[in-house]
Amino acid sequence: MNNSTIVVGLDVHKDSIVAAVLPGGAGKVSEVINIGNSSLEIKRLVERITRRGAAEFVYEAGPCGYEIWRQITGMGKVCSVIAPGLTPTKPGDHVKTDRRDAENLARYHRAGELTEVHVPTQLEESVRGLLRAREDLLEDRLRARHRLRNFLLRQGRCYGKSLWGVNHELWLKAQKLDYPALSQTFETYLRTLDEVNAGLAEVERLILGWAEGEEYRGAVKCLRCFKGIDTLAAITILAEAQDLTRFGTARGFMSYTGLVGSEYSSGERVLRGGITKAGNAHIRRVLVESAWSYRHRNVTSPDLLARRKGCPAEAVKIAKKAQGRLTAKFWRMMSKGKKQPVIVVAIARELAGFIWSMSRHFPAKAA
Repeated sequence: MNNSTIVVGLDVHKDSIVAAVLPGGAGKVSEVINIGNSSLEIKRLVERITRRGAAEFVYEAGPCGYEIWRQITGMGKVCSVIAPGLTPTKPGDHVKTDRRDAENLARYHRAGELTEVHVPTQLEESVRGLLRAREDLLEDRLRARHRLRNFLLRQGRCYGKSLWGVNHELWLKAQKLDYPALSQTFETYLRTLDEVNAGLAEVERLILGWAEGEEYRGAVKCLRCFKGIDTLAAITILAEAQDLTRFGTARGFMSYTGLVGSEYSSGERVLRGGITKAGNAHIRRVLVESAWSYRHRNVTSPDLLARRKGCPAEAVKIAKKAQGRLTAKFWRMMSKGKKQPVIVVAIARELAGFIWSMSRHFPAKAA
């Protein structure tokens, strides 16, 4: 960054924005401006600052999204969105205000101490929102099932272990309770579960439609070559990562998933801990779920063969290599007495590397 450039740190909230202006070549903020969080006031602020010279704006990613970034960059100005969890903090600093947050953003940005996040396109953000809505519905379904099951358990009605299959649903609909209030409660829980299931089915139908669209079709087809990755898992990886080619190395993508090990070493003392979990939790969940597939024998099912048909030869080659290597690794670690959750995380980490490698062979996206 040119030291003569004005840096403006923005502390963004739902209704207000605090802007700290750090003039070019200065070490201290010259003024702090309070405005409302509206497009008109943001436009006026940008025009007011840029009349003085070249300026860069910076704010933390948060619940207000990327609309400020889109507005400022749409005006032809420079704006950066940074990762809030990676902002430097002083151990002895126990005072936090909006003004100080904005000032720190401006100073740290000029010093190059902040980590920028990749801003998704509006299409990428909308598809990602649909996928996260599905995850919310999955949580709602789990809660609805627990409430229904616990209610029946209090009435002495217990089906067994094979829950939520076709036979269990028939058993649920055949239940008759003695008192009207109990019947009404049971019907309420059952109706809630049916509504969540219907909403989930509709969202999944919409997601599968996007997976067949021009933007994602080719990449989804390639990712489905991997054992354990089908359409929903593939589009989740693509929508959350946004652009796998932006990661320079496989290790960079592994770090983004939070599946790499932590370490705290000093001098001759080396201490390695669990995975960092400092990354995208949605991709991490999908990779861990897919990694469980490699505990089975190294065979290719008819469904997997059908998924690989018509895919680029290099993509199929990578998927086959991953299948053989990860299956062998699973059983090699098992023979050494490693616990299965530890093995699955190791497999998921390496699977992320194979996915990054395959991304180099995705078909070009439609314009």
